[in-house]
Amino acid sequence: MIGLDRGAMDRLLRIEKPVKKSGFTGAGKGTWQEVATVWASVQDALPSRGERLAEGLNVATRPARVRMDWSDAITSAMRLVDVTDGIDGRVMQIITAPARLGRDGLEVMVEDYSEAGNAA
Repeated sequence: MIGLDRGAMDRLLRIEKPVKKSGFTGAGKGTWQEVATVWASVQDALPSRGERLAEGLNVATRPARVRMDWSDAITSAMRLVDVTDGIDGRVMQIITAPARLGRDGLEVMVEDYSEAGNAA
């Protein structure tokens, strides 16, 4: 069975969950709330399938595999923010349900987005 390699956990990630604004005027104005900050391993996937067409826009994605200690609280509705350097860095949306690694680890797939196209 695959286990968790704690020596490869070199990125400090803040786990955040969405918080909805209440009331009619708050529609689409949700915020993010910190759940925890954990050490994790982030391994980028090869870029060969990193671009796709979404509603007529060319969208570039940056998929990665993230491994960390197991928690029942992690869901695919959450996001991860890399804070290794003491500032908010890469923001990654969790796109899969957590998969268990051994007895004490988990793995999720994430993506961060940027619109690709002409700069002109």
